[in-house]
Amino acid sequence: MRGVILAGGLGKRLYPLTKITNKHLLPVYDRPMIYYPIQTLVDAGVKEILLVTGGNSAGDFLRLLGDGGGFGLLRIHYAYQEKEGGIAQAVGLAEHFAEGGKIVVMLGDNVLEKSIASSVRKFKKQKKGARILLKEVERPQDYGVAEVRGNKIVSVVEKPRRPKSSFAVIGVYMYDSSVFEVIRKLKPSGRGELEITDVNNVYISRNQMCYDIVDGWWGDAGSSIDGLLKVNNEIREMRKKRKR
Repeated sequence: MRGVILAGGLGKRLYPLTKITNKHLLPVYDRPMIYYPIQTLVDAGVKEILLVTGGNSAGDFLRLLGDGGGFGLLRIHYAYQEKEGGIAQAVGLAEHFAEGGKIVVMLGDNVLEKSIASSVRKFKKQKKGARILLKEVERPQDYGVAEVRGNKIVSVVEKPRRPKSSFAVIGVYMYDSSVFEVIRKLKPSGRGELEITDVNNVYISRNQMCYDIVDGWWGDAGSSIDGLLKVNNEIREMRKKRKR
């Protein structure tokens, strides 16, 4: 299975840190932010990754990451998102890279404590459809929220005022090849973007959406300055524990 990491955006929530660089190049404790999702995918058995980015700092990723050999990858490929078209639009840029196979997509500012390898293995065995990762959070209204009934997700609502659960949809999505057809049929949202929540709800309507709940902590390093600090502190504590 191939991996896709989305590392575009203007990073306005991290201003002024992002006025001169892409947020995914900012440090998270002892390494650049982008290293964490790459390592997560590598640890899950992914051997080839497409990095989707944009803006004036796109070339910095190539200088930093090269061909991906330092992570044990066969290759890192690069795609350029010319405008702010939304997460789904960025995923659509991976169609040729996917070559008709399944993909695991990860947002570049997501940092996970534990491996996602078991979820990736389950998705490989899944005949068709999609699989997303969820995490129970204190303020679900800040995220896309999954309404879960038994072993099924019945809906995903983006930043609801009255969440129907405390399960946030974190930035890890797994899709079969039909995702690109879904994206082509999407209509832009009120903010003029193609929304990944709409993609997920199409799979839910087809009864083709599975989910797993993430073990360990999860951090959104791009959510705010405080969010970035929290993730830095979490990584620092994790490193300390490993040295004991």
